[in-house]
Amino acid sequence: MTAPAAPTSMWSPLRQPVFRALWIASAVSTIGTWMHDVGAAWLMTTLAPNSPLLVALMQAAASLPFFLLALPAGAIADVVDRRKLLLWTQTWMLVVAALLGVLTLAKVINPWILLALTFALSVGSSINMPVWQAITPELVTKEDLPQAVTLSGIVINLSRSIGPALAGIVIAATGTGAVFLLNALSFVGVILVISRWQRTLPKSALPAERLWGAMQAGVRYVRYAPSLQTVLIRTTAYIFFASALFALLPLLGRQELKLDALGYGIILGFWGIGGLAGAFILPQLRQRFSIDQLVAWSSLLMGAMMLALAYVRNLSLVCGVMVLVGISSLSVMVSLNVSAQTSVPTWVRARALAVQLLVFQGCMTLGSLLWGTVAQRTNISISLASAAVGLIVCVVLTKRYRLRCAEKLDLRSSLHWDQPTIAFEPCPNDGPVLITLEYRIDPANADEFTKVMKILRNIRLRDGAIQWGLFHDLSDPGRFVETALVESWAEHKRQFERVTNADKVIEERVRAFHIGDEPPKVSQMIYANYTDNKGFQQPC
Repeated sequence: MTAPAAPTSMWSPLRQPVFRALWIASAVSTIGTWMHDVGAAWLMTTLAPNSPLLVALMQAAASLPFFLLALPAGAIADVVDRRKLLLWTQTWMLVVAALLGVLTLAKVINPWILLALTFALSVGSSINMPVWQAITPELVTKEDLPQAVTLSGIVINLSRSIGPALAGIVIAATGTGAVFLLNALSFVGVILVISRWQRTLPKSALPAERLWGAMQAGVRYVRYAPSLQTVLIRTTAYIFFASALFALLPLLGRQELKLDALGYGIILGFWGIGGLAGAFILPQLRQRFSIDQLVAWSSLLMGAMMLALAYVRNLSLVCGVMVLVGISSLSVMVSLNVSAQTSVPTWVRARALAVQLLVFQGCMTLGSLLWGTVAQRTNISISLASAAVGLIVCVVLTKRYRLRCAEKLDLRSSLHWDQPTIAFEPCPNDGPVLITLEYRIDPANADEFTKVMKILRNIRLRDGAIQWGLFHDLSDPGRFVETALVESWAEHKRQFERVTNADKVIEERVRAFHIGDEPPKVSQMIYANYTDNKGFQQPC
């Protein structure tokens, strides 16, 4: 049963002016990024031609900041103005790329400076990427979101087709320093578009979350959100093994295929051509197959192509294999990204996507180190073949983790909770807050009631509760009391905005068991904080 709703045009998101302008500007910037990546990888093979580990460390240096900063970056992106944060990160990357270009032209570059500046550039990218992905649902409708993500995939793969070839030409003509300076220039267009974007800030009467609290809320959400956990598991299973190709492709081109910079750019170009082909094929495939099937078959294709690259040394055949690599990698990454974006509500989206990036880049870092070490101690063929077999095995092992359900969730804020009457308004940071709900349940239905309450438990803990419990009155078998402890009054008030239509459905299933004449009684209690010998802390 895979028939989804009627599709919209793949190009429909471009009807939105801001998305269109950012899409065009990001296409130019991403071409510059691919030129930069090829130039940096090629420069390292020149500076350290006999060290597969140093070459693999380039991928690790690019990935490690995501592992370290993704969650704080996602928390910041959910708390501050995303537009201003994008301006800051784009400017940072412009400065670092320009510095690398100047040092390279001045011939004072060495492997460690290259690694350090690669790390610094990735710091900007790691902060930029969660907020960049989080603004996409602000710019397009939910129905257009898969097409918007696919269009972003087109940008990446078009850039992969054009950027490496341009990099090869520029490197052959003027050297790698010019490539880095062109990348710095490519950030200017994005900065101009973002600076002119009149973003409407979300309104809330509550104070902004603090960074540490926002990070805790993000981690708590991931811990109690099974649909997002499924995406993270599937992402881990794919990236850890696919990272071998990302890390070892420069060495495969230079040492095994004896290519120059232009030849290496050509094989990357065929990867991009495959991604472009996949972008046009994917909408049709999504109508015929579920996301689970797309990810599984595309992962198997990726594993088979990595196995081929481990032993094929004919340039024409390698280019053909890279086309299939492009198709498979785009299909997997777009499917996983759409699954992540549709499995979380707006208030925590940047944090959730940051966790996915953390998993992605963490697996990329660890995988690059592992497969680079294996290649150093054995050879490139054994390393690629081992990773390919691991990827194929993981497709089977992760089959039970299904992605499809996330697309069916209605994560719009329901705003259906009624505020109970209170005698005074606590200060925002007062707490903890104890919330209780009293249910009257037919004892014959108690077992079914507690099963549904286990689902509700995850929702309460996911949306802000630090403790949750369900208690059965020993003297009154029909009385159940649900308790939830929340860190502060402000965090409890945020729960009113966080509850979604999908949560409302679960709450209605719970309320269906309630047999009292009145709705379940709700009580809110604040911690009795004595500040001196005269009595309680005064309310705000």
